[in-house]
Amino acid sequence: MKRNIYIDFTYFTLLAASFGAVLVLGTIVAPIVFNTDKILYSILLDNYNAGIIMGEIFRRFSYWLYFLAFFVAIYELLMYKNGQRDAIIFGSSVTVVFSALMFSAVYSPKILSMQILGVEATQSDTFKNIHLASELDFKILATALLILFIRRLMLLRLS
Repeated sequence: MKRNIYIDFTYFTLLAASFGAVLVLGTIVAPIVFNTDKILYSILLDNYNAGIIMGEIFRRFSYWLYFLAFFVAIYELLMYKNGQRDAIIFGSSVTVVFSALMFSAVYSPKILSMQILGVEATQSDTFKNIHLASELDFKILATALLILFIRRLMLLRLS
């Protein structure tokens, strides 16, 4: 069966862009938003307002993650149907899909709904635990994206 190079290229671009976005949001954007006191002089944001900004960024990024989960699921199902079965790809693609959906459909909405309740809700142990779990999920997503990208590239080179 002839492979469509454009679909493969789109898939690799999507994986790389998603990994880059996760990396940039986690390592560049969040530290800047939560440390405005080191950058701004006349206007300072407290953690609650910085969290509101990050929440909106992640709410918008969730749309990308929904698209990513859908595209990865469809692409990998088609590859599986065509006989390209690999345990590493299966595990990493399932992890990408579920961690993207967990972040977009569970963690982000819960964090946003707690932010609506006010500062007191964001200082609770429940909020801290949900936030910690979302950070862990984001790291798992980044790792799974990287593994999936590298393994797919290796298999593409072998074929």
